[in-house]
Amino acid sequence: MHEPPFWYPENGGTPWAARLLAPVGALYGLAGDLRRRLVKPARQAVPVICIGNITAGGAGKTPVAQALGRHLLERGEALHYLSRGYGGSEKGPIEVHSQWHASCDVGDEPLLLADIAPTWVSRDRPDGAQLAIHAGASVIMMDDGFQNPSLAKDLSLLVVDGRAGLGNGCLIPAGPLRERVGSALKRAGAVIVMGDGQRADRLKAAATRRGIPQFQGRVIPAPLPELNERPFIAFSGIGRPAKFFDTVRRLGGTLVQTIIFSDHHQFTEEDAAVLMDQAGYHEAGLVTTEKDFVRLRHAPEGSARAVLAETVKIVRVRAEFDDFAGLTALLDARIAARRAEPDAGPAVTPA
Repeated sequence: MHEPPFWYPENGGTPWAARLLAPVGALYGLAGDLRRRLVKPARQAVPVICIGNITAGGAGKTPVAQALGRHLLERGEALHYLSRGYGGSEKGPIEVHSQWHASCDVGDEPLLLADIAPTWVSRDRPDGAQLAIHAGASVIMMDDGFQNPSLAKDLSLLVVDGRAGLGNGCLIPAGPLRERVGSALKRAGAVIVMGDGQRADRLKAAATRRGIPQFQGRVIPAPLPELNERPFIAFSGIGRPAKFFDTVRRLGGTLVQTIIFSDHHQFTEEDAAVLMDQAGYHEAGLVTTEKDFVRLRHAPEGSARAVLAETVKIVRVRAEFDDFAGLTALLDARIAARRAEPDAGPAVTPA
């Protein structure tokens, strides 16, 4: 699905469509609040860290989870990732193996995370956490799951897109908010703003009033010199494809066409054939995101998707922070505090 334009109005304010849907959004918010009150979170024997957001769509959670995961691995932690596996058919709990699992099985993000550390997909988060612990996890990091109350979290980091912010400030479906700002901040250990811009100022101000630490970050693309050699067609099926197209241009790419698919779109043979036909017509190359590429990399040999996977250029990204030392100090301190509690599991000595 694509985000409706009234979620992020250019001139601010609350569009009529959002006002019309506001009562439905209020019910959505009440249902979420009620669920969080009724469900008792399952506490685990190891620290649980949640990287979540307050809006639907991409906010930069996965690059944040990758960066913090690498930090924990460098400290000698046996990090395991846990994800719902949005867009995949597997209910789990199941360990992700990037060698043979496809995104249609486990979703996009788990395949990216599995390249870093053991990753589990489970619709039932406590079941997935138990398997991770049984497999040797000393820390569990959740990619998303901020609104899911089934698993007790020791630290929740709330990630927001600095350019998109909170949109029109309304709850789904009237706006992009998954829950009310005040409700989310009660459970947030810190706010991470990814990308420059003023649209996250409302959330930052609310966090400041509550004394919640804030960190500024951004997604940095790796250089791709091939973009300067010929014109390109950029295609993507992610939450905010316009950000990706802007990134390609900033890297020096000349785009003769942009093609948008729905978020988490599973590419078909027809899609691949059309993309390659368009590239031939324009005498252009094809470029996409790393998250889109994982939906192509296990295509059957000889298929149009496999040919596309062999030829497409990939823009790879990483998260960078103004105060990474401060962010990791907060993370490490919370893990240490959790282990100092009476019911904590065995401590791990950092390498």
